[in-house]
Amino acid sequence: MLKLKDIEVAAKRLSNVIHKTPLERSETFSQTAGCEIYLKYENLQKTGSFKIRGAYNKLAELNPNTKVYAASAGNHAQGVAFAAAALGMDATIVMPRSTPIAKVKATEGYGAKVVLHGNCYDDACEKALELQREFGGEFVHPFDDYSVIAGQGTIGLEILKELPTVDYVLVPAGGGGLLAGVAFAIKNINPRVKIIGVQASGANAIVQSFDEKKEVCSLAISTIADGIAVKKPGRLTLPLICEYVDKVVTVSDADISSAILLLLERNK
Repeated sequence: MLKLKDIEVAAKRLSNVIHKTPLERSETFSQTAGCEIYLKYENLQKTGSFKIRGAYNKLAELNPNTKVYAASAGNHAQGVAFAAAALGMDATIVMPRSTPIAKVKATEGYGAKVVLHGNCYDDACEKALELQREFGGEFVHPFDDYSVIAGQGTIGLEILKELPTVDYVLVPAGGGGLLAGVAFAIKNINPRVKIIGVQASGANAIVQSFDEKKEVCSLAISTIADGIAVKKPGRLTLPLICEYVDKVVTVSDADISSAILLLLERNK
């Protein structure tokens, strides 16, 4: 079971490992939305994503001689590869064949062995588990692991510390590790804050599961947001999301594309 103490311990463990990413007000988006909008720049994090938080927190709890296996469309792969290199561990990452070559090369650049398999995360996950069973070691799940969730939840602590008057926190969701961790951290410190999960409409398993309060698996997924293209939420993440998240919504690929372009143009 996840405890707030787990997230606080993760924050201490990560303090000298990761970047302290900025939380900054956006004039452009504040004017557009008619309220004060702040952006948490995890794109400036080491490996280019928040995923290093959960990956490092998990690996740091393992015996350094443990062989680790993971499956990812890119960001979790780089997080695990970086953490493994920092801790002197061997890592094998299974990535879907559709993974952008830049993410494959970046993962290999951290010293991990990359295996390309399947057409989506779920296919890659099955292969990674197969390798773990065959050769032994530890499978590091990208979201369905309390240590990983705790690592991602450190973002919630940082938001509350830097912006204690925050009213709403919007969190993207694929399998739900980030959403579950941030929601758990924030709600246990300040229940007043509303947590909104956001999914691509073409990969909306958490939205369906949240509405029905049970696991719902998407039969097919199609979205440009490849990092959150997951067919079903985690066994551990879904109960946390149902308990601590106020609402989960979907956005279209067209809206995602427009937002990316606007972020590039106005917020660099």
